[in-house]
Amino acid sequence: MRIIAGKARGRIIVTPKGRLTRPTQDYVRESLFSIIQRDVPDAAVLDLFAGSGALALEALSRGAANAVLADKSRQAIECIRRNVETLGYSDRAVILQGDWQAVVKRIPETQQGFDLVFLDPPYDLATYADMAELLRSRQLLKEGALIVIEHHKDVAVKLSPYFTVKDCRTYGDTLIHLFTFGLGGKTDG
Repeated sequence: MRIIAGKARGRIIVTPKGRLTRPTQDYVRESLFSIIQRDVPDAAVLDLFAGSGALALEALSRGAANAVLADKSRQAIECIRRNVETLGYSDRAVILQGDWQAVVKRIPETQQGFDLVFLDPPYDLATYADMAELLRSRQLLKEGALIVIEHHKDVAVKLSPYFTVKDCRTYGDTLIHLFTFGLGGKTDG
């Protein structure tokens, strides 16, 4: 796997071995980043099911300010660490290991909210609405944040009214939904 564009263009990154992770294919990543290219520069990024870290690393290569990369798998975390160090992004990346709920609760208080969130969990963990709601309730999303959800085409994704569908694309068996976050007239009370 390689970084497609930006400062680290063409650099190879390692991926976890086995079937525990499902890396986003290069052509899907390339298409995704051409769609979201205006949202990436200076963005604070969260990659909650990072695997190899390819999505967050691609964002950093294209000018994102910083990234939090998280995964439950120890093997994935080792790959992420190696990739972050190899690409020279140690000063702009925070790596957290654990279940997604525990990780969201451990995100450093210095993180002022995310502009761009990647949610690409294992396809059998289709709790997208719960993920988005926990991020919202912990005030980890900036107004207008873009949430990118990669899922199997047979799975319906419905989020709360705080999230608006911006775009949806199909790549074989994979669907990518783009949602924007906005409080609008909503209040918790």
